[in-house]
Amino acid sequence: MNMDSDLQIAGDILEVPHLLQPAREHPATVAEFAGLAREIAADRAKWAPYVEYDATTRWYHRLRTGPGYEVWLLSWLPGQASGLHDHGASSGVLTVLQGDLTERTERGLRTLGAGAQRIFAPGYVHEVVNDSLEPAVSLHVYYPGLTEMPMHESLRAQCAPVSPHAPAAPGVVPA
Repeated sequence: MNMDSDLQIAGDILEVPHLLQPAREHPATVAEFAGLAREIAADRAKWAPYVEYDATTRWYHRLRTGPGYEVWLLSWLPGQASGLHDHGASSGVLTVLQGDLTERTERGLRTLGAGAQRIFAPGYVHEVVNDSLEPAVSLHVYYPGLTEMPMHESLRAQCAPVSPHAPAAPGVVPA
């Protein structure tokens, strides 16, 4: 330790409350949004009473809003899917609360089990599907709040090689 310095801290810095940053009421960073999702996920009483299932479509419920962000709860019956989409100008955190979901991107498939998180930036294109035989529940945090969800062509159509001699897929008009 250099004793020549005129600057020394005496005692425990944490005992000087005026030097500590106040706790934020709302998240402001990616890490804080991911932490908010983990906090809600860990407290089943915060989300379980709101879970419902709909045989015709994914079910969703907005759990919370804050300055510029939204938290959504979604339920997925086997076979239900989001369709290939992005989230416009919103960044997001997807957290699986119960069951398994499959995320499909141009890079491939990823199975997300309970506790798994995915963090994504604006323009990230993916599809989320319940490929399992059991219902699933997920939590989604969007910042800024979700205002659009543009749909995209299927991944198969984007990735499939096109041959001039191959028959056209049903519903596809050859160029």
